[in-house]
Amino acid sequence: MSDTPVQTSGTVLCAPDCLLAADLPLDREPILLLATAVLALPKSGDAPPPQDCEQIGRLLAGHARLVADGVQGLCDRLPRGSSLRPLTETVLGEARGRLSVGPRPTVASAQNRARLVRILYERLDRLTSADSSA
Repeated sequence: MSDTPVQTSGTVLCAPDCLLAADLPLDREPILLLATAVLALPKSGDAPPPQDCEQIGRLLAGHARLVADGVQGLCDRLPRGSSLRPLTETVLGEARGRLSVGPRPTVASAQNRARLVRILYERLDRLTSADSSA
């Protein structure tokens, strides 16, 4: 085996404290495509192996944390009396609760993370459009 590094098209980033996350753009389209595919999976029968389900759940959970950070930032800028604040805080609380538990090696767990990513993006879009129109 050679010691020459393999050239790839992407960069692997390890940032356990998420200190670098704020400077990275979200890869929205592939994650939403993955979420759609995961939500279409059967809960049994032709389901992916448990290890794959757990890995997909981890990927979606990591992305959900990044989107939740963006939603939190926009929520923090909302006026206290904003009609958007109560639902946003509820969505963020639900996200924190779901993400506090690691993914299980099941289709249902991966689907839970997929739904969470979708919900967070819906909230992000709503807050972004409200922020740009203000």
